[in-house]
Amino acid sequence: MAVKLSVVCLMATVVCFLGPWGRCMGSECGPGGSQSRAVWCSHPDGWTTLHTNCDQAERPDNQQGCFRVCDWHKDLYGWQLGAWNQCVPVVMRNGGGQRPAVCSRGEEGIQTREVGCVQKADGEPAEDAICEYFEPRPRQEQACLIPCPRDCVVSEFTPWTLCSKTCGMGLRNRVRNVLAPPLFGGSACPNLTEFQTCQVGPCEGEESLYSLRVGPWGPCSVPNSRQTRQTDKRKEVKERLRERGKVKDPETRELMKKRRNKNRQNRPGGKFWDLQVGYQTREVSCQHKSGNMEALSMCSQEMLPVTFQACVVPRDCDVTEWSEWSACSKECYDPNTPGGGQRTRTRRVSQFPLSGGAECPELEESEPCSPQADTAPTCTLNTWKTTEWTECRVDALLSQQDRRRGNQTGLCGGGIQTREVYCVQAGAEMPSNLRTKDALRPVDSELCQGIPPNTTQLCHINCPVECEVSPWSAWGPCTFENCQDQATKKGFKLRKRRIINEPTGGMGNCPHLVEAIPCDDPSCFEWLVVKLEECVPDNDRECGPGTQIPQVQCVNSEGEETQRREQLCRDAILPMPTICEVPCPKDCALSPWTQWSPCSHTCSGKNAEGKQTRVRSILAYNAGEGGVQCPNASALQEVRSCNDHPCTVYHWQTGPWGQCIEDSSFPYTNVSVGVTRTDDGSCAVGMQTRKVICVRVNVGQVPPKKCPESLRPDTVRPCLLPCRKDCIVSPYSEWSPCPSTCGNSKKKQVRKRIIIQVPANGGQDCPEVLVQERDCEARSVCPGYRWKTHKWRRCRLVPWSIRQDSPGAQETCGPGLQFRAISCRKQDGGQADIEACLKSASPMPPLTQQCHLPCQEDCQLSSWSKFSSCTANCVGVRTRKRSLMGKSKKRDQCKNNQMYPLSETQYCPCKKYNAQPVGNWSDCILPDNSRMEGQLGMKVQGDVKECGQGYRYQAMACYDQDSRLVETSRCNSHGYIEEACIIPCPSDCKLSEWSNWSRCSKSCGSGVKVRSKWLREKPYNGGRPCPKLDHVNQVYEVVPCLSDCGQYVWVAEPWSVWKISNVDLRSNCGEGVQTRKIRCMLNTIDGPSEQVEDYLCDPEEMPLGARNSQLPCPGDCVLSDWGSWSPCPLPCNENRTRERTAFPLRQPGNNKTCPPTTATEPCKMNSNCFHYSYNITGEYLFLMGNLWTPTDQLRLFDVSVQLGLDRKLQMNASCVVECPVNCQLSDWSAWSECTRSCGLAGKLWRRRTVVQAPQGDGRPCPYQMEQWKPCPVQPCYSWRYSAWSVCRSEGARCGHGMRFRNVSCFVSDGSGQQDSGLVDDELCADVELLVDGDAQIILQEACIIPCPGDCYLTDWTVWSPCQLNCVNGDDLGFGSVQVRSRAVVAQDPENLLQCPEQELEARPCTGGQCFEYKWRSGPWRGSSRQVWCERSDGLNVTGGCLQSSKPMADRSCHPPCTKPRSFCTEAGVCGCEEGFTEVMTSDGLLDQCTVIPMLEIPTTGDNRADVKTIRGFNPTQPAASAPGRAGRTWFLQPFGPDGKLKTWVYGVAAGVFVLLVFIISMTYLACKKPKKPPRRQMNNRLKPLTLAYDGDADM
Repeated sequence: MAVKLSVVCLMATVVCFLGPWGRCMGSECGPGGSQSRAVWCSHPDGWTTLHTNCDQAERPDNQQGCFRVCDWHKDLYGWQLGAWNQCVPVVMRNGGGQRPAVCSRGEEGIQTREVGCVQKADGEPAEDAICEYFEPRPRQEQACLIPCPRDCVVSEFTPWTLCSKTCGMGLRNRVRNVLAPPLFGGSACPNLTEFQTCQVGPCEGEESLYSLRVGPWGPCSVPNSRQTRQTDKRKEVKERLRERGKVKDPETRELMKKRRNKNRQNRPGGKFWDLQVGYQTREVSCQHKSGNMEALSMCSQEMLPVTFQACVVPRDCDVTEWSEWSACSKECYDPNTPGGGQRTRTRRVSQFPLSGGAECPELEESEPCSPQADTAPTCTLNTWKTTEWTECRVDALLSQQDRRRGNQTGLCGGGIQTREVYCVQAGAEMPSNLRTKDALRPVDSELCQGIPPNTTQLCHINCPVECEVSPWSAWGPCTFENCQDQATKKGFKLRKRRIINEPTGGMGNCPHLVEAIPCDDPSCFEWLVVKLEECVPDNDRECGPGTQIPQVQCVNSEGEETQRREQLCRDAILPMPTICEVPCPKDCALSPWTQWSPCSHTCSGKNAEGKQTRVRSILAYNAGEGGVQCPNASALQEVRSCNDHPCTVYHWQTGPWGQCIEDSSFPYTNVSVGVTRTDDGSCAVGMQTRKVICVRVNVGQVPPKKCPESLRPDTVRPCLLPCRKDCIVSPYSEWSPCPSTCGNSKKKQVRKRIIIQVPANGGQDCPEVLVQERDCEARSVCPGYRWKTHKWRRCRLVPWSIRQDSPGAQETCGPGLQFRAISCRKQDGGQADIEACLKSASPMPPLTQQCHLPCQEDCQLSSWSKFSSCTANCVGVRTRKRSLMGKSKKRDQCKNNQMYPLSETQYCPCKKYNAQPVGNWSDCILPDNSRMEGQLGMKVQGDVKECGQGYRYQAMACYDQDSRLVETSRCNSHGYIEEACIIPCPSDCKLSEWSNWSRCSKSCGSGVKVRSKWLREKPYNGGRPCPKLDHVNQVYEVVPCLSDCGQYVWVAEPWSVWKISNVDLRSNCGEGVQTRKIRCMLNTIDGPSEQVEDYLCDPEEMPLGARNSQLPCPGDCVLSDWGSWSPCPLPCNENRTRERTAFPLRQPGNNKTCPPTTATEPCKMNSNCFHYSYNITGEYLFLMGNLWTPTDQLRLFDVSVQLGLDRKLQMNASCVVECPVNCQLSDWSAWSECTRSCGLAGKLWRRRTVVQAPQGDGRPCPYQMEQWKPCPVQPCYSWRYSAWSVCRSEGARCGHGMRFRNVSCFVSDGSGQQDSGLVDDELCADVELLVDGDAQIILQEACIIPCPGDCYLTDWTVWSPCQLNCVNGDDLGFGSVQVRSRAVVAQDPENLLQCPEQELEARPCTGGQCFEYKWRSGPWRGSSRQVWCERSDGLNVTGGCLQSSKPMADRSCHPPCTKPRSFCTEAGVCGCEEGFTEVMTSDGLLDQCTVIPMLEIPTTGDNRADVKTIRGFNPTQPAASAPGRAGRTWFLQPFGPDGKLKTWVYGVAAGVFVLLVFIISMTYLACKKPKKPPRRQMNNRLKPLTLAYDGDADM
């Protein structure tokens, strides 16, 4: 609700304040509510005072009635918006400020409207508070823009016309047209016509004052009923007379009746044409040149114009009622896409329009429809089907493009599969048995909706994984070949290895896994010493010799412990106790024996024998007396023989498995290959065999008995034969439709079938023919309709009752009308309904034409004959003739050859033709050897290099001698120039061969190895790109490698003898050092064989080469070497410890004790306690073999020591490497229709699409996805109008007349740059009769010939271009407009006051362009120059430019320069022309210009000779540049204003006289002969002195 402001009540000393009205309160909705407000008394200073201080009589009310608004009032009340008022300028509204003098973009304004709250039912006003309760008050003002006034813009005047009269006083005029109308209060258009009187010469006789004038033809009328009856009666009489002479034979009459009925509806007066001949009249008057009508007798003329003529009574088109709706064109119900059908209804023409009657309305209308589900069958839908995917095809990589690599069948990795997509009827599922012939029939691909399935997909062929095996195990014991059969004494020693990966293709491609060596005394079980117990001295002593009891296990030949050891190993030799010694305190202390080293050879022979060694060292020396002495050095090492068996190793060698051969006798139930048999029995169980031989290593094949028979591999295994698949093809599709063109066209129909399943495994092959073609039947008649015109009827004159009063009416002759019948025919000549031709045929031919019945006095001529034939091209003439007919042969006036020529002669036409190429060369097109495929499927083209020799084409055009385009056959040309061209073949990137693999980056554990290629040749012409190269043009391949940590091992020699470092060496104890050699050895199956570089072994695992320790003295306790430190518990903490232990080897002497056997130390971080974590050193993307495949991305980890670490980090990550896929393109489409039906610029196009984009280093797509070649050049024939003839009014001088034009055939080249040439109409026989797209041909129209003295309007100009209202090129949004105008033309000065007003028409339009107007000015010519307004398109106009900015065109002097030979100078004062001097008045004004001889004195800027001359000035010579002479020369004026000589003239004359006397005297002295001149002065004779006037006036 609105809040009213406080009201202030002023009194003498106090102020009455009113608060806002409160909310309307009440018990009921509506006007019964009340509201209150606060009223208080306040002092002017602002403080509140008592109410008594205010005048109580003037106290305002604090309560009032109100309208209580409820929510349901929203439907009863609403805002009523009035129309926006006129836009008022802001400056005028804000107080009448001055409006801007120059308007640029428009003036800002405000427009208002009335807004009020009303009752919606009756519009009664209501309180605004009611509507404000629901909705804020709409705005009552808005900004607007008042456009700047736009003045009328007109063009320049045309040249002056000729004088309107050939003698006497006449008028000539010039006109201009309106280019832009006045808008928004702009200035009106000026006069479009200027008149100027003219007089060619005086008239010889009396001027003709009267002219015979004819008016327009009136409406077509019919004679009155009486006259009609009389005419019909006469017709009946003539008809009866005609019937009397006819044959009375009934058969003949019946035949004639049928013929009449057949054409009744098509002849005049029949069913469709109610032709009625009437008449029309016109008025003939006599007009004075002043425009007044006078008596007809004032116009002297022998014969008056015809005032009547025959006509056809106008008839409007009349049609029948609409027919019933036709059945829906869609005959089935489609629930997915309702609609889609059309139904039509028609109506027929019962009366055709005649003589300008109303045209016929539409005769057919249609509306969408959809069959109902209950009345129509369900539509047969179509869907996409696909064939099977082809086998995965892998493109060869760059490394496999070398031709020297012959076999590329072993390709693997990423590839591509293709299939064919075709359209079939939906609902028909693929039959379960593919051998049936009921496969789906392909239909046209356009019948399938939606996106077709992909025709290509990526695939992957697993690359072969080579079999990897572990190292050989040690040779086992000599065992029986079969422990169950120990009859034979033949035994074997075996060693084995295992497969450590999963190779592709099973185990058949792996090497042998077991090798055997024959041996003697085999046994199946033996005792194995697990360990030796502690040495126990004999006789219960504490030290001295003793024995060690071995702990044994009974194991089989595989090394596995058996449970029944006593029973199984009863025949085996039980190990005996070993002799040992516990040193006494004074004895030599030795360390325990080390483990036996690996055997040096795997077998023994003449040149090699297996040995094993073990060593021990001296830990403490013995005492000098009584102790056991230490052994010598040789006793510290033991050697024993090993692998003493001969080097005759045997193994079974297997060949590859053969082909799976069907074996019907194989019991299916015994097959264990894990396959299930199919129901149709097309799959069977077969058998595979392979060759197994016994091979001796390094020798070759040996008899099978040399190898263990129990280990012989299988030579036969069952297999599952792959199912035999026959070729499945679809039925043939329907024949493709023949083209709709008529005639003997060599088009073909095609049908095809699709290979649904390719044969495999010996199945039936596919048929060779998949596409069939046949010629289309040539259509002799094209479908369509045409008009058939019948013969013209006799010429019918104006009815006798109308022409009976005219001169010569007794004779039946003169102008009339004749009719003909028109019918509709099919192209084969059969009858058709008229509506068919109205819909499909060309415009209807005319039904009537004017005719003329010759009168007795008329000359009758026959038609022209054909031109005679020419004997030769461009040689001679040809003629045509006609003759007089009937009585015309005897009339003299008909024998006038000038008026009635009987022959015409013309030169024989030249038929010279020349051919010339036009346009550009086409693309280079390779020969197309492939068969044209139909539109039923989308085939995928293989990887084909498109290069080699092709052909390009250029169109040939043929021109005649008049440079008109004709058919190319005239020039004996097939329309093309053909030229061979070369499409360069693509050259792929060429790389070198792979280098050798580098060493593994890690000598122990996981690492990488690298190999590289370098660039040999870059790709060009679209060849396959190179892989990503580095800065030296190399590409690398990185693969993981795993170096066996046991391949290179450290081998330590025994410790050397202690070297004591103290001074006293007699006791052989104290501090000392031991050393040994450490070598890195290659570890082979025979053990460490040769020394290699130390870097190949792990440096962290290198044993110590020296050690310092305390050598015990005799009697000291001797401990063994310390064991390894126990691991520190993690996490590292100094409060925790690690320990190591030793055990006593020699007990201490008396009073001596052993040192502690356990050593501990705290765990310190990074000292003896280490927290290990994986350090990720990088990521490597590696390739498998030569192929890029989806593989794993490997991380390399640098782990120094692994102490129970959990591998929580992912060691590899899955990644995808793009496989090389070549670009796959579709087939070229068929050549399109020509882009132009005729002309020079037509092109044929064909296109292809990318089916599979390239990927990786596959071959890229060629850039050319479309090709064009020129169409054969065809002339462009069209119908065009000729110019309108001059308006003619026969028999009268002026008034209403007719003008005519023709339609002729023209030829052009279609480019729009060459003028069309007129040719014979026969060449346009196949062109529809259209002129500029309009089928309505208008060959005549009414016109007006002005009478002498008439003042009339010209024809309307053409509509001007559409023009926007713009400022600086920006559209202001006021729309576009175009205009046309009519100017006034007068012929007599006396009638100018009777001229009509000029006319102007403007209309809105769409589009348009912006025009700008600018003032232009020419150079100054004296005191004036030309100034004009120019439009932005270069057109000079009047109007459009602002008058306030118009440049000055005249520099006037005040007062004007009216004296002869005077002009206004640039300074604005009057001066005289060159050669005249100014005579000024006393007040400084020019009085006159006087002609004087003058002395011209050149200035320093003059380049003429230095000798000054005096010449007389020719006063009649025009000045070259009058305003510029002051800067060039200056003049002496000898005469004063009174015409007398000035005083200085006399002085100059006296000076000249003195100068002459001086010159004569000096000449005399110079020429006087000297008296005896001395010889020495001969060369110093005085030379004549030449003086010249130097311009000094005082000389």
